[in-house]
Amino acid sequence: MFDAYIICGTPRTGSTLLCNLLASTKRTGNPHSFYRRQDILEWAEDWGLPPRDTMRELEFDTAYLNAAIAAGKGGTDILGLRLMRENLGELSAILDGIFPGLPSDKARFERAFGRVLYLHLSREDKLAQAVSLVKAEQTGLWHVAPDGTEIERVAPPAEPQYDFQRISGEVAELEAYDATWNVWFAQQQITPLRLGYERLSADPAATLVAICEALGVRPPDIADVKPGVAKLADATSLDWMRRYRLDAAN
Repeated sequence: MFDAYIICGTPRTGSTLLCNLLASTKRTGNPHSFYRRQDILEWAEDWGLPPRDTMRELEFDTAYLNAAIAAGKGGTDILGLRLMRENLGELSAILDGIFPGLPSDKARFERAFGRVLYLHLSREDKLAQAVSLVKAEQTGLWHVAPDGTEIERVAPPAEPQYDFQRISGEVAELEAYDATWNVWFAQQQITPLRLGYERLSADPAATLVAICEALGVRPPDIADVKPGVAKLADATSLDWMRRYRLDAAN
């Protein structure tokens, strides 16, 4: 039986869809990116923690960790956490300050969270992933519901513009992030449960059931699994991919 799971991902791999699915079971925590640096002060305020500048760093980090664990459990027995590769080192450093002297990232995570199941969520089609990321950054729209309602918008609407160099840079960075996750798993002697965006988006219920079974939790009835997030890929996405392949060939 696991005490926690960490979704080890990169942007635009379906992690928001997966987080919503796991939270919907009411048995597998309420995972979020609690250690995304841009959001830490907002989470702390939501949880009613004292302002950061009124506490010593270690005091704040400890209070924040305890609040994040409670929020990530969401009233269940299992903690859920989403962690992007770019935030891994920062979280490890925070835990090293709270629990000094431990020999590895894995040891720090287990000291903080208990027995952890690591879920490696990746996307095979890195070009599609990069196009999705660039479009989201340009348009400000990151997630929509199945009925088309906007779930997450971070900027006013803007028209997306094809940009070969930007897409190329994102492809390279996303490939590097995936590779460094795999290096980290090997270094930490972790065998993650590997999850693919392609299967998650095609059959979310099957992915959810596989995770529940790995956690030792009774899975939900497949008929009750309702994805709360829809794909944003559209004709523009396909056109960009076509143009990118032509430009790359030339």
